[in-house]
Amino acid sequence: MNLRTIKLVIGREYSTRVKKKSFLILTFLVPIFFALMCTLPTIIMMHTKDKTKNIAVVDNSGIVLPYLTDNQTAKYNNYTGQDPEELKSKLGELGMDVLVLISPMDSSKNLSVQTYSDKPAGVDFVESLESKVNDAVEDYRIKSYNIEGLQDIMNDVKADVKVTEFTIGDDGKETVSESGIYMILSMILGMIIYMFIAMFGGMVMSSVIEEKSSRVVEVIISSVKSIDLMFGKILGIALVALTQFALWIVLTLVLVVGANAIFGLGDMSSMSPEQMSQMSEMATAGMGVDLDSITATAGENSQIAVILTTLRNIPWGKLILCFLLYFIFGYLLYASMYAAVGSAVENEGDSSQLQLPITIPLMIGFFVVFMAMNNPYSKLVWWCSMIPFTSPIVMLARIPYGVPNIEIIISLVLLALTFVLMAWVSAKIYKAGILMFGKKTSFKDLWKWLKQK
Repeated sequence: MNLRTIKLVIGREYSTRVKKKSFLILTFLVPIFFALMCTLPTIIMMHTKDKTKNIAVVDNSGIVLPYLTDNQTAKYNNYTGQDPEELKSKLGELGMDVLVLISPMDSSKNLSVQTYSDKPAGVDFVESLESKVNDAVEDYRIKSYNIEGLQDIMNDVKADVKVTEFTIGDDGKETVSESGIYMILSMILGMIIYMFIAMFGGMVMSSVIEEKSSRVVEVIISSVKSIDLMFGKILGIALVALTQFALWIVLTLVLVVGANAIFGLGDMSSMSPEQMSQMSEMATAGMGVDLDSITATAGENSQIAVILTTLRNIPWGKLILCFLLYFIFGYLLYASMYAAVGSAVENEGDSSQLQLPITIPLMIGFFVVFMAMNNPYSKLVWWCSMIPFTSPIVMLARIPYGVPNIEIIISLVLLALTFVLMAWVSAKIYKAGILMFGKKTSFKDLWKWLKQK
């Protein structure tokens, strides 16, 4: 290989691609999408408020109405004794949004509830109503036993035990954790690495096919060795990918910080407990909110504080480094195979059969990620994190749960060695196939080219 020639090919490939409109559009659109994903739910949560519903209640049971207390989203009005059919016809005139009709209690101490409204009442309202009615019926049944102190006994029997998770670090230090955070992070990392390897690897194949089908490659090969051209193209697109990564990260951070400043996402003191509860779920997706502010508002023992403590305890430096290493080596491995496939065909329609040995391991790794989310230490997940064709995806999904450094090193070494082997195989196929025209290539042809000296 001629390093000077490879450098020229890298420069040509890089400059050609970064000047394309598609590169510029994707570079600016993706950060906007990520920024919206990070900030939009928070903005909606902080700056929207449900309209208070006026509820007309006809309580024929005589036990439920006292439990229907007003709140920020519902105001209950007693219409017991009035004709339900008449109420249905003039809900709007009465200024009511929903009619709640509660049946009389039957012999088995059960009742039924129906709601009537011009528009759907909403899941939150229905769930809240069901909870209140169930409380009323349960209390009524308890009182019907006429056992002194039974209500207090039932209240004492009820339990609300919550499990607090702690992880013990290598230094023996115990830190609070939340498994849901690891599961979500595991899924996100696995999906991102799968998407990027497939996307940029496919870009290499498309570039090779484009040059071959337009016969431009015949001119290039006259002055550049085929192996130099292949590696130059692979490394050039790798630099394009890394450039795009860096721009995505910087632009996303700028947009998120700007949104924080404009919409005041760091000020959580005005949020209701219900909003704080929902925010705790969204915090797992990295919504760009001031973590210290939320923790101070929520308190040390709240679920949201546990989530934020878990996020802080994740080894982000190690995670980012592993992401870059697995992306680089995973991309190089698959890009070399995609380049070989591209050299063997004249159009992308003919490449589907030859791509099967490439896409199948990628898909296996993608599906194993979902198993790794729930059981990162199973034998199948462990082996898939070591096998080079699936390790870039699966190992990244395991790392948030804690993986010994020796396993990561062995996995990376195997991945690098496999890349070297596949690069040699792909170079032989590329050299023979890049100037082959007029014949549909089969696996038999690839084997024949591989055996050539």
